[in-house]
Amino acid sequence: MLESLPIAAARLASIVVFRGVKNAPVLKALRAFFECEGDESERVERYADFVSALYEEGYNLSRYLLNAAAEDENRYVILRSRGEPIPPALQNAVNGELGVFQEISDLTAAGFKRLIGFHRYLPGFESEKLDFAAEFEKRMASIGTTGYGQYARHTMFRVVDGEVRPVHTPDRTDISELIGYERERGELLRNTEALLRGLPAANALLIGDAGTGKSSSVKAVANLLAPRGLRLIEVPKSQLLAIPAVLEHLRDNPLKFVLFIDDLSFEKNDDAFSAMKAILEGSVSVKAPNTVIYATSNRRHLIKENYSDRDGDDMHRNDTIQDTVALSDRFGLTILFTKPNKALYLRIVHELCEAKSIPETPDLDTRACAFAIRRGGMTPRAAEQFTDSLLADLPPER
Repeated sequence: MLESLPIAAARLASIVVFRGVKNAPVLKALRAFFECEGDESERVERYADFVSALYEEGYNLSRYLLNAAAEDENRYVILRSRGEPIPPALQNAVNGELGVFQEISDLTAAGFKRLIGFHRYLPGFESEKLDFAAEFEKRMASIGTTGYGQYARHTMFRVVDGEVRPVHTPDRTDISELIGYERERGELLRNTEALLRGLPAANALLIGDAGTGKSSSVKAVANLLAPRGLRLIEVPKSQLLAIPAVLEHLRDNPLKFVLFIDDLSFEKNDDAFSAMKAILEGSVSVKAPNTVIYATSNRRHLIKENYSDRDGDDMHRNDTIQDTVALSDRFGLTILFTKPNKALYLRIVHELCEAKSIPETPDLDTRACAFAIRRGGMTPRAAEQFTDSLLADLPPER
């Protein structure tokens, strides 16, 4: 129990391992409260700052502390995730700091009133009785699926300026919402589940017509398997040269990762082309056993070829052909998404109408086909756009 503000301040200041938790806004505000030597009104204001910071993260102090400690990226958590021995000094420090969190977790608004001798209104917060050390150990035991740091708080990421950053509003596509292409998605799902089980998993290239759901399939599989420890990192074309550094960064992480490259293609003499070939070749310097690369493309050979590229002698033409197939051949799994036939297209339209509560009319099929012709062909994307247009035309509910 924290008997006084000076003792509480000293206890919080002593934290070494969980410095990320100590320096986060909630405990930073709490420490300012503990260290406050002003009059009653100043102490109350510092308390209000602490509660305001807590409200930004939730309303339960105990749960906030537990999540923050379990998700903190520090030496202890990293060693635990790797299954490596913990030095006694580090373990002792962690035990002591968990004890500090236990004392803070046990605090209530009433307890704060006693600490500052204030008996009027104070904004409250939630807390609960937890065995902090035991709950923390449970979280460590499941770190292989929950992760730590930003990978515990988010499931989708994007490489920006060479760094992996979280996507705060990720695509929530559910695999049950996708219609058709069950065989193709099944191949992708089986390969990804092999990765999660620690079995050999192939880098995958999803090729085929635009609008057939290649990207949606990757994101849907990632969403489905996120609770089992899968994370998706989108790599824009401009960031391909950063992939080796990203792989090195992820190498010792207990989670599994899909590096996702959407609409992959290269211009002739593109600097990223050779680098991509080396990455897919799996050289010792870049290969990470917990990571696969999934790419989508509307073209089989990935390099945009002009008619002028076909000029020249036989050796030049052969070299060009070899270059155009070299990269795609390095993907261990190639999945083809072709435009649906009329029956599958109309099945997608009807199932989307049912999912969106759109009443069907006798001319629905005719209108759906006409819409697809205007949009360049029958694809799942055209079906989605057509049903969205019907949804927009529905009269408002009375």
